Amino acid sequence: MHNQVPQSPRSDIYLLLATLFRQAPDAQLMQWLAQLDNEDESSAMSADWQALSQLAQQSSLASVQEEYQDLFIGIGRGEVMPFASWHRNGALMEKPLIDLRQDLFALGFERNESVKEPEDHIAALCEVMAMLVEENSHQQGVFFNRHIASWYNDLVKQIQGAKAAEFYRVVANLLARFMELEEVALSEQNIAVRSSELD
Repeated sequence: MHNQVPQSPRSDIYLLLATLFRQAPDAQLMQWLAQLDNEDESSAMSADWQALSQLAQQSSLASVQEEYQDLFIGIGRGEVMPFASWHRNGALMEKPLIDLRQDLFALGFERNESVKEPEDHIAALCEVMAMLVEENSHQQGVFFNRHIASWYNDLVKQIQGAKAAEFYRVVANLLARFMELEEVALSEQNIAVRSSELD
């Protein structure tokens, strides 16, 4: 990665979010975040990038790793539940996960056996979106609306209200801003796709 905020490559942002939610950042990622060069201050996400970069400069690696542990792992469970089923149905391994698995199968995605978490983890959903963006798939909007749009705000609020959150409160702000932009862009894409099908 180079020292420049990924402004247009949406897949890069999805992959960055996936990395941050999959596991605690390592020294290399923290250094990269600390050196982000936000050239386009008019960008809707510029303040969030700046805040994340500043916090990466100020935070120790150990404190951020401990924060991740408290938020997402904990003893028994962490303060935050990064799973769609939990936010949509109040329990893990519920219908949203079954629906997701059917859609992933239809899209040709196979579960990586080395990954222990269910597929409705926010990191996994961001990874799928990154691949759909890379393929310029018409399914981007459908997948986003079915599996992310309805619950990402609840996840953001849970992180923002968590006692342990500091670094990840800023990550949550970035997630919220990016997803808001995606909702608008993908709804426009869906309209364009539908109108082209009618022609």
